[in-house]
Amino acid sequence: MVILDTPETMMRSLPAFSTLRAFLNWTDARGELLRIPDPVSVVHQMTAVHDAVLRKSGPVLQFDAPRLANGTRSPIPVVTNLFGTRERVAAGLGLTLEEIPALGEFLAALRTPAPVEGMRDALSRWPMLRAALSTRPRITKRGPVQEVVTEGDAVDMTALPVQTPWPGDAGPLITWPVVITRPHGSAADAVARYNWGVYRAQVLGRDRLIMRWLAHRGGAAHARTWARENEPMPVAIALGADPATLLAAALPLPETVSEMTFSGVLRGARTHLVPARTVPLLVPAEAEMVIEGWIHPRDTAPEGPFGDHTGYYNAVEPFPVMRVSAVTHRRDPIYLSTYTGRPPDEPSIIGEVFNELALPVIRQQIPEVRDLWLPPAGCSYRIAVVSIDKRYPGQARRVMMALWGMLAQFSYTKMVIVVDDDIDPRNWDDIAWALATRMDPARDVMVLDRTPMDYLDFASPLEGLAGKLGLDATTKLGTETTRDWGQVMALAPQDQDFAAALLARHLPGLGH
Repeated sequence: MVILDTPETMMRSLPAFSTLRAFLNWTDARGELLRIPDPVSVVHQMTAVHDAVLRKSGPVLQFDAPRLANGTRSPIPVVTNLFGTRERVAAGLGLTLEEIPALGEFLAALRTPAPVEGMRDALSRWPMLRAALSTRPRITKRGPVQEVVTEGDAVDMTALPVQTPWPGDAGPLITWPVVITRPHGSAADAVARYNWGVYRAQVLGRDRLIMRWLAHRGGAAHARTWARENEPMPVAIALGADPATLLAAALPLPETVSEMTFSGVLRGARTHLVPARTVPLLVPAEAEMVIEGWIHPRDTAPEGPFGDHTGYYNAVEPFPVMRVSAVTHRRDPIYLSTYTGRPPDEPSIIGEVFNELALPVIRQQIPEVRDLWLPPAGCSYRIAVVSIDKRYPGQARRVMMALWGMLAQFSYTKMVIVVDDDIDPRNWDDIAWALATRMDPARDVMVLDRTPMDYLDFASPLEGLAGKLGLDATTKLGTETTRDWGQVMALAPQDQDFAAALLARHLPGLGH
């Protein structure tokens, strides 16, 4: 287990950013913030610029003259590509990429700590205990996000520079909202029961949004508790939250873990909350904007179509309508936005870093796992390649089933490829070689039918139900084969060292 230095630093070599602005200032100082003074339309043009820059691993973009759909200029700048590189995702946690595995070990230990053995052991874990305490929020009466308050008939969502990303989209779409809900019967200050989730929201008009949350997500579960009592549900949407809040809300955390409290661990500091103005909820005090409102039972509207992370437009479906009661913001707010599409996009880049954070938790449950890769081109989670320390027959199949049942997100993984630990699971050439030489289609393929699947998977024969494919590309042991297994060829280390030294003298430009 890795013990981190202190809860405030958590082995951070970078600052823990308490606001979006602090993070933007840091990127600017590093030359990773490009301010664009030219007028750029929020309808399609902004996505085209963002996409071109993201594909080159370019800087954060700040559009200082966003043009609305009606042609007028918005005074609110739009920031995109915040997490357009893996390095910036890690920096949002106050870390370098090299420090991400240590944070993953810390979070795994925090989730399931080993038994304490004596006072010395307890004291050695004090940083972990302090980090757990940092998850308690700091609640005040006022905060920067409520410097300007607009309520009732004065609310106008169409005045915000909300993007319409793709040509086939139904209209403006809020793409980086942290949606805050709580279950019916809970108190407004019971923040441990809150759900913070990133769900897209379609702007329908001056005071109406469509909240698109899938049935298995926390916000939808909360909505069902209010609907059963036939009561309207309070909802708040934080826009332009600090990096730790954004990333915690995007993580596929277990249902029993609060994203709000988890963000305190990621940030290394307590979350600052204030009471919302028109709904009984606590909201992030340091965000750029907060949208408040109510969702009434059975009040729905057709949402979409919109371009999704699969690279296809999703179907039009009914989702809950949020009636906006207030919009609060800083005096000079910034609007944070992104787009989703066929990878690479920001969600897929965030997913690559989250892959590293999740590994220690996966190893807690499946100790033989050595590495796991979710290829970004596989829409973040639909394909998994896992390397294991194989010791007994049938072990690869056990790992497949354990992964599918471990987290809700893995229930949508339609293909799992298992390889030995001498194979690099992040190298397609290694994977192809293992499949070609260690996998027999008649023996080593496991097919499941009618299992849960993301209903956006159009290849599925039934909406929400699909098959799973497991490919065992490991060396076969014991009763798995009746033949002598081949021996992998490899040069002796001393001969490789001799070749390297000789070539360094005669071909220094060849490298290693």
